[in-house]
Amino acid sequence: MSRVEEDASGRIDAWEQLSITDRPEGFRMSVHVRPKASRSAILGVRDKALEVALTAPPADGAANAELIRLLARALSVRVRDLEIAVGASSRSKVIAVHGLSAAEARSRLGRARR
Repeated sequence: MSRVEEDASGRIDAWEQLSITDRPEGFRMSVHVRPKASRSAILGVRDKALEVALTAPPADGAANAELIRLLARALSVRVRDLEIAVGASSRSKVIAVHGLSAAEARSRLGRARR
């Protein structure tokens, strides 16, 4: 489990609440997807999962493909380094990321949030 820390102002860092599990090949993280949004963006952390809005509809794998592209861009990794490990047909997913540490991922996701 990730530990929650307070910054100098006493606020809890939301990115520390994100559920990320280290694995030998990289890490896994929980993601909650909101398809058919007005824009695609990383919204933040909700209930220990990365909250992501996608413009694509949840049909024919369009939202899954857009999710992988968005996360690859945000994490600065290749699309082939990401895969949906659990929940391909659900809004709640577990994404496996290869070749990146959990600490670096938190940093990159924090910068990518819009």
